[in-house]
Amino acid sequence: MPDSAPTSRPSFWQRRLVAPLRAQLTQGVTPDRLALTMAVGTACSLLPFLGFTALLNLGVGLVLRLNQPILQTLNQLLGPLQLLLILAYVRAGEFLWRAAPMPLSIPTLATAFRDDPWAFLQRFGLTGVHAATAWLLSVPFIVAALYFPLRPILRRFAQK
Repeated sequence: MPDSAPTSRPSFWQRRLVAPLRAQLTQGVTPDRLALTMAVGTACSLLPFLGFTALLNLGVGLVLRLNQPILQTLNQLLGPLQLLLILAYVRAGEFLWRAAPMPLSIPTLATAFRDDPWAFLQRFGLTGVHAATAWLLSVPFIVAALYFPLRPILRRFAQK
């Protein structure tokens, strides 16, 4: 019986990130366009409102004619980071608006929303404005911080 080299299974990242990117590059998507898609998709996926990032990615992707599968994949992958950044955006927004810190906890927010969504909006609406302000101000920095380094990386990746 001939010896055969063991075949290794592709890692999670190879299946979910590298393979789709390589497929896009072989189907005519330019590295610069792919870098823009990843940068904009990351920024949109960090919107500090749960349940709205998929719609934001969809809308921005349609307007800018970006690759929807990559946008939505990034959105799913960045969900845990989005959760971590919500409080950071709230606190940064409170600082920008010079507002007193709102005491926040997940159980309090969940209970308030479940009991009376209208009262929830009245109580936490300004907190949302604070978070949205901080996020909006961060978007150009997120896009630039990802787009410019990703371009040369993806260009080299496309040449292989």
